[in-house]
Amino acid sequence: MAEQAETLRRTPLSRDRILRVAVALADEAGIESLSMRNLAQDLGVVPMALYKHVANKDELLDGMIDVVVGEIDPAVPDADWKSVVRGRILSARQVLRRHPWAPLAIESRDMATPAVLAYLDSMVGTFRAGGFSADLAHHVMHAMGSRILGFSQELFDTARRVGRSGPSNPDPPAGLPPEAAARFPHLAEIATAASHDDASVVGQGCDDQFEFEFALDLLLDGIERLQQQGWTSSRRPR
Repeated sequence: MAEQAETLRRTPLSRDRILRVAVALADEAGIESLSMRNLAQDLGVVPMALYKHVANKDELLDGMIDVVVGEIDPAVPDADWKSVVRGRILSARQVLRRHPWAPLAIESRDMATPAVLAYLDSMVGTFRAGGFSADLAHHVMHAMGSRILGFSQELFDTARRVGRSGPSNPDPPAGLPPEAAARFPHLAEIATAASHDDASVVGQGCDDQFEFEFALDLLLDGIERLQQQGWTSSRRPR
C-alpha cells in the first residue's frame, strides 16, 4: 500500500492521479479530513493546480466514488442471477471495508455518479436476464436499497463512523443499564444473545460481516421465491 501511494505521488499530475491520491488520503485519515489544500500538499503542487483537473470539492468526491466503485468485481459470465448478485454485492462489501468513508460519500451526493449508475444498471440487467419482469426488478432494487452497493445503515451499527475521521478502535458497546434492561427486556435479551466476532469475549459487538450476509441471504431467498411465483405488483396485498 505504501509503495503504491509513493508511486502515485511520483506520477505526473492528472485527474486519475489526483483522485487516487485523494482516495488514499481518505482511507488514511477519513473523509472529513480531506481538503483541496491538504490534497495539493500531498501531491506536491499548489492548490490551484488541482482545479485544472477537478472543478471543485464536489467533483473530487464524485470522482473518488467512481474510483472505489470501479474496484467492484464484474459479473461472472454464464452464472445464475442469484450467484452473480450475491458475488458482486459481497465484492462491493469488501471494497467498502477497504474504503470506510465511501458509504458516507455516496449517501452525501444528490445525484448518483456515473460509475454508481453503471453498477446499478448492470445489476438490474442481471435480474432481467434472470427472468425478472421490470416490475419485480423495480421493487427488488427498492428492497435491496444501499445493500446492493455493499453497505446498510444498521440500527445498532457504530462502526461506519470511522469513515468520517479515519481508522480507529472504538470502545466496545456498553450494555444496557439495569433500569433500561428492565424497561426494555427484549432489547436486553438480544444484546446478550448477539453473535460476536470472538465468542470468548462478551461485549465486543456483533459480527458485522455475518449480519450483513445473513440479511443478504434472507433477501435473495425471498426474491428468488417471488420470481419463481411470477410475482407482480398488481397482486400485492392492499
